[in-house]
Amino acid sequence: MIVELGHYALILAFAVSILQSLVPLVGAQKGWADWMAAAGPLASGQFALLAIAFAALTYAFVTSDFSVLLVVDNSHTLKPLLYKISGVWGNHEGSLLLWSLILALFGASAAWFGGNLPKTLQARVLAVQGAIGAAFLAFMIFTSNPFLRTALPPFDGHDLNPLLQDPGLAFHPPFLYLGYVGLSMAFSFAIAALIEGKVDAAWGRWVRPWTLAAWIFLTIGIALGSWWAYYELGWGGFWFWDPVENASFMPWLFATALLHSAIVVEKRETLKAWTILLAILGFGFSLMGTFIVRSGVITSVHAFASDPERGVFILLIFAVFVGGALTLFAFRGAALEAKGVFALVSRESALVLNNVLLAVASFVVFVGTMWPLVSELAFGRVLSVGAPFFNAAFTPFMVALAIALPVGAVMPWKRGKLGKAAASMTGALALAVALAGLAFALQTGRSALAPIGVLLGSWLVFGALIDLWTRGGRQGIGDRLRRIARLPRADWGKAIAHGGLGVTIFAVTAVLGWASEDIRVLRPGESFTLSGHTFTLTGVERQPGPNYISTMATVEVHDGDRFITTLHPEKRVYPAAGMPTTEAGIHYTLTRDLYVALGDPQDGGGWALRTYVKPFAVWLWIGAALMALGGLVSLSDRRFRVAAGARSAPIAAKPAE
Repeated sequence: MIVELGHYALILAFAVSILQSLVPLVGAQKGWADWMAAAGPLASGQFALLAIAFAALTYAFVTSDFSVLLVVDNSHTLKPLLYKISGVWGNHEGSLLLWSLILALFGASAAWFGGNLPKTLQARVLAVQGAIGAAFLAFMIFTSNPFLRTALPPFDGHDLNPLLQDPGLAFHPPFLYLGYVGLSMAFSFAIAALIEGKVDAAWGRWVRPWTLAAWIFLTIGIALGSWWAYYELGWGGFWFWDPVENASFMPWLFATALLHSAIVVEKRETLKAWTILLAILGFGFSLMGTFIVRSGVITSVHAFASDPERGVFILLIFAVFVGGALTLFAFRGAALEAKGVFALVSRESALVLNNVLLAVASFVVFVGTMWPLVSELAFGRVLSVGAPFFNAAFTPFMVALAIALPVGAVMPWKRGKLGKAAASMTGALALAVALAGLAFALQTGRSALAPIGVLLGSWLVFGALIDLWTRGGRQGIGDRLRRIARLPRADWGKAIAHGGLGVTIFAVTAVLGWASEDIRVLRPGESFTLSGHTFTLTGVERQPGPNYISTMATVEVHDGDRFITTLHPEKRVYPAAGMPTTEAGIHYTLTRDLYVALGDPQDGGGWALRTYVKPFAVWLWIGAALMALGGLVSLSDRRFRVAAGARSAPIAAKPAE
């Protein structure tokens, strides 16, 4: 009965989404106040209905209702409760329901917290959100219904993909979807602005918090996925340029560019058309990521193996919304006249450079991701584009961005002097060069990659600190510190986020440049030394888990005579799914990770062990956390919560005739 209730709620939500996409739009066009007022209740109703549907599906998973086909394919009675719940979105159909629920949540939030918006703009934004929701609900109901029953329920299920039975992957998809779908709000604001033909400082202020929220969620989601790949897959890497990784990274790059471009719209009322285009492309690449993950055209350890017919449906959604938006942009973009003018050397120009670097970098990732598919379809050639291409093609843009960012952040609006801005960063540059020189002097027989990363990372961190310091004025230290403490939270958030980027760049280069690796076969009782640490395999034993069987090794680690830790790398086999997984044993510290992955038993006796010493690896995720924290601090700025600047008085709305 509960499952049927969820199914009915899903169908009703589809009907409500159609009304939401039509009624407010007509009302805004005609100036009918009561039709526009219907947008809020319709958005709230759609969210409530989808929440009921999602709760019903979750109930089916938690209670192991194997009369539901989706539960049969993705659950098991012995599975821990956390993974029964995460199994709801650990598949194509359930994740699509979560996507639609989050989409409805953002639409309802615009209704609940958008009281400061002009009624016509709010109505059009909610109408566009309703149209996107209707498209995905149609996709779900007609091709990917999560509530399908099976005629002969089995006694047990087939279990969830073992790779997804992990805390990192339990929370990774919801955060990613919050980011993906959050960009739909920027898209809806852009379409509403194109329909009205008006983008001003108020619009820039309204769109920024929605984009910032999506950017925060995407940052957290990408970081969780990277951390999961690091400790779960057993190969010791944190980024493989996998197509699914790229599918989340490209919208993140566009969201970052959109955030900075919206600042220019808010402060200077220029770059209007470019900001609208970024909003369209940001959500467009989110839809492209959905296609990559769900169409079956690519292979990945965390893609949903789905049939190509569903991919065609997603491409149709992409064509309608992105194609329609770009067509509307072509007709109305010229009307978005820029008011502000600025010199070549100014903060506006620095933000334009930021935007260009991020956008081109994203297109480079897109080309590398899609080229194998294009090559196979157009030329009949099967080829692979891997890390060497992405590292060579993508890295220069990030290096240029890191070099320009601290100077651009202190540049004045409208017109500035490059020499003066650079002079204020002399201290940061001196400290960065000194640290890089120290790193280069201490390392022996290694490449210059890590010292360059130290230079760029510390340049960004010290640059962010000096930016805060200069905002404190020229008073004494005490007065300056008090003034810095009273700076708007957006300024603090910017500094924290930029510093987090610097920490991440440093950690990436340190791990790639200074890591040590060893692969060998060991018998119990044997030892070896790597980077001054002695690893001893003391034993290997089989242990039962809740729904798996574990082969667990015990590895003791010493530094000379000093005992450091005991690691327990595992190989797990999930009988119901018939799949093995690797669980690395990792000892985390702020200066290095000790990483051991257990391989297969060898014919001659012994076990294969893959061992790494990874300097400063944990700072990868500390840097990502700092970036997300910076976004949260900025989002808490009171200026994002109060009414935006005044607009010209709207035409009085009239009741529907």
